Amino acid sequence: MSIDALTVREIMSRDTFHVYPDTRIDDCARQLAARKLSGAPVTDHYDNLIGFVSEQDLLEPLMQAVYYCNRPKEVSSVMSQDVLSLTPKQQVMQIAKVMTENKPKIYPVVEEGRLVGIVTRRHVTLALLQGQDTCVPV
Repeated sequence: MSIDALTVREIMSRDTFHVYPDTRIDDCARQLAARKLSGAPVTDHYDNLIGFVSEQDLLEPLMQAVYYCNRPKEVSSVMSQDVLSLTPKQQVMQIAKVMTENKPKIYPVVEEGRLVGIVTRRHVTLALLQGQDTCVPV
C-alpha cells in the first residue's frame, strides 16, 4: 500500500491506556511510568474522550503533594480539555504534517466521540520509514 493511502486506522495502537478524571495524580504518574508513556487520554466511563494528561501536567501537583505531604489531587484538576485528536480515516501523511506543527507526542484517535486508539510519533515515523523502503524513485 502506498504511503499516500495509509490511514491512521492502519497504524494506530488499539490497546490504549487511558485514565479517568477521578484517577489520583500519583496513580496516573505510576501507571505512565510503568508503561513508559509521556501522557494518556482521559475518558469518562463510557470511553468518551474528555481530556488529556501529560507527565508535565503532573509535575507541579506531585511536587506540592510531596512538599506538603498531602494526598495528591485527581487528574481532572490538571488535565487539558482542549485535546488534539485524530480520526481513523485520516491519512498518515496528513498526520505527519500535523505532528511537525504541534507538540503533542501522543494523539488520541476518536470515532463518534469514543476513544478507539492512539497514534504516537513513533507510529508515524515507522510508517514513513516503511513508505521510504517501498517507494520507487521517479
